[in-house]
Amino acid sequence: MPAQWTAEVVGQMHLSGITAKRLAAEIGWHEKYLSAVLNGHREPGGAEAACREALRRLAPLHDYHNTPAVP
Repeated sequence: MPAQWTAEVVGQMHLSGITAKRLAAEIGWHEKYLSAVLNGHREPGGAEAACREALRRLAPLHDYHNTPAVP
């Protein structure tokens, strides 16, 4: 079963319009490896930090917890 943080990362990707291919490239992983990590098939150390940091670099102005939805 995937860790909770993976659901948060996938949700942030969706809200920001960031593809798995783009996130994987930002991290330096193959997109299939990223998929395995996000689906709980691989659990490398530092994966959560790598994914969250890459998301911050790709969407630095988006505050996922405090920004209301734009109509």
